[in-house]
Amino acid sequence: MLQKLETSETRYLELDRLLSNPEVLKDQKRYKQIAREHSDLSEIVELYRNYRRINDEIEENKILLDEDDEEIRELAKSEIHVLRQKFSEFEKRLRILLIPKDPNDGKNIFLEIRAGTGGDEASLFAAVLFKMYCKYAEVNNWKIDIMDRNVTGMGGFKEIIALIEGKWVYSKLKYESGVHRVQRVPSTEAQGRIHTSTVTVAILPEADEVEVQIDPNDLKIDVFRSSGPGGQSVNTTDSAVRITHLPTGLVVTCQDEKSQHKNKAKALRVLNARLLDKLSEEQKSEISETRKNQVGTGERSERIRTYNFPQGRITDHRIGLTLYKLDKVLEGDIDEIIDALTTHYQAEAIKSGQ
Repeated sequence: MLQKLETSETRYLELDRLLSNPEVLKDQKRYKQIAREHSDLSEIVELYRNYRRINDEIEENKILLDEDDEEIRELAKSEIHVLRQKFSEFEKRLRILLIPKDPNDGKNIFLEIRAGTGGDEASLFAAVLFKMYCKYAEVNNWKIDIMDRNVTGMGGFKEIIALIEGKWVYSKLKYESGVHRVQRVPSTEAQGRIHTSTVTVAILPEADEVEVQIDPNDLKIDVFRSSGPGGQSVNTTDSAVRITHLPTGLVVTCQDEKSQHKNKAKALRVLNARLLDKLSEEQKSEISETRKNQVGTGERSERIRTYNFPQGRITDHRIGLTLYKLDKVLEGDIDEIIDALTTHYQAEAIKSGQ
């Protein structure tokens, strides 16, 4: 760890010098890249310097333990106890900062929610989950733009895709991908029996232009009329767009806008994200068995969470977290879950030396 910290400080000092170099100042693109890296390293370097200072103070107080004056020795003991607590806290924070950053953390995301098993009940719960994420986005001052949705006659969603834009969206929501299970009594259930339904959530980071290159010749683009619940036409022009990526077979449909051009632009953004996600999943599949055996792989087929309405309980199965505040969670109060998941995966990364 110390070697990594020393390397970070050496690089930070080098960047310091570069930022005052007249040649670098002339090249604004290079200057911005250096300034960004300098900013990224500033927190860890400042923390490392405090870490070293605390260590030096501990060593200085240890010398005082050999003093003849008992009062001085007691003061030194007390000071060492306080300093060691600070030292331990700094060490924990440094280990977290040394974890390689996920390059997607600062990106916007596409939130895709699909009804799974459970018929109408699954569709209705898909709408509940979408509302939960909307409220969480509102709290964080994020912007939501619906890309496409398939609404049922009862007001649920067979599928809904939305772009969420804002600061650190992916870093906050990346652990939400997976199967969300709901246990509750449907409004149509006369006997009061609890039904179990599932909804699938996918969190896709928005792709940068340089990350995914699409050959226009690889695309099949179809246009058709938008339709609402029950197949009713809601648009008299062919504004809906379906794009098929021929090499992979990925299909994206967008019909939320009245303009064909806007729907096409939205569909291409979703397609870019899905292609990036596909590439990422293929890379993950090549990772060693040790990672696959870790608690919570993040696979979308994995049942990650249960929402139990009769007990007002929500359980995240990956980390064994159970909260009895389902009503608050569904109103967007999910920070406690997200923070617990982040802490868990950071600890796993530290343990595995990543």
